[in-house]
Amino acid sequence: MTEDSKSQWPREAWYAAAWDHEIGRKLTARKICDHDVVMYRRLDGRVCTLENACWHRLLPLSMGRLDGDEVTCGYHGLVFDASGRCTHMPSQDTINPSACVRTYPTVERHRFVWIWTGDPARADPALVPDLHWNDDPDWAGDGKVIHVKCDYRLVLDNLMDLTHETFVHSSSIGDRAVAEAPFEVTHGDRTATVTRWMEGITPPPFWAAQYGRPGLVDRWQIIRFEAPATIAIDVGVAEAGTGAKEGDRSKGVNGYVLNTITPESDGTCHYFWAFARNYDLRNQKRTTDLREGVSRVFGEDELVLEAQQRAIDARPDKHFFNLNIDAGSMWARRLIDRMIERERAPVTLKAAE
Repeated sequence: MTEDSKSQWPREAWYAAAWDHEIGRKLTARKICDHDVVMYRRLDGRVCTLENACWHRLLPLSMGRLDGDEVTCGYHGLVFDASGRCTHMPSQDTINPSACVRTYPTVERHRFVWIWTGDPARADPALVPDLHWNDDPDWAGDGKVIHVKCDYRLVLDNLMDLTHETFVHSSSIGDRAVAEAPFEVTHGDRTATVTRWMEGITPPPFWAAQYGRPGLVDRWQIIRFEAPATIAIDVGVAEAGTGAKEGDRSKGVNGYVLNTITPESDGTCHYFWAFARNYDLRNQKRTTDLREGVSRVFGEDELVLEAQQRAIDARPDKHFFNLNIDAGSMWARRLIDRMIERERAPVTLKAAE
């Protein structure tokens, strides 16, 4: 069995490891899917990701120093290049050919640094989740990363069912219409989508401020999950009855809530998020205010999710009951489970032989 065979997340996938601005000419450590890694920018600007453990005595390489494109271990001075191979050993001319550390395929896209924890030969950059709104010139936005002490799937549950806005975020984005409006769930081989329209309603405080006009609105939430852990939510409001549901959003404001959740280990995760908008693009103050406002909203989610995880840990045999509103999250989990099952199948067959 492989080192990841018991994990509750697929290995053969791209996971966000950092915002692009987090990685520079310094050694940055992070745990991604139970893998301790160290990241840095090479002199040519590309990001390198290595196993964060020296081949010699396993001291984290992040405790060493960066010299050019090479990392010098802070314990005994072994030097490793960007390919993970040792290029220098103290007090000897011969270098053990086995002296290397694991490297991880790494790409930058949509302002995130993504790494692949599975078979490097299968690391197709075309499989990086689509979050293009995060760096599209027709959109403006920003975001943050939250370290959440909960299973990454609880964050996915939270995002796939926005009914909780009515109760958790009543002072900002929530209102009764979210909990009571009908919704539709569709799915594909790697995606699941929850579509909800709230027509002829009074906008909640957040959207009233963005819309900036009196009167009733039609509000939408179109949640698209891409396995294993990325969710883009098309949100907005438009003047009631002006055709937003049919595709004409010109009488309103539109945003995207971008989310990609990376397991750290069992029970903890990195939650990368951003809010992008297609209006008032040059207003940096609005961008900053929106980032901080959304951050406060997600802080409310963080409290709920961590309390939920503590309750789950205290009752490990508790069976969850599902409601109609859980249809989207149930499909998300089903798609994740299918990915894991496909990865484990060859191992199971080989073990059976």
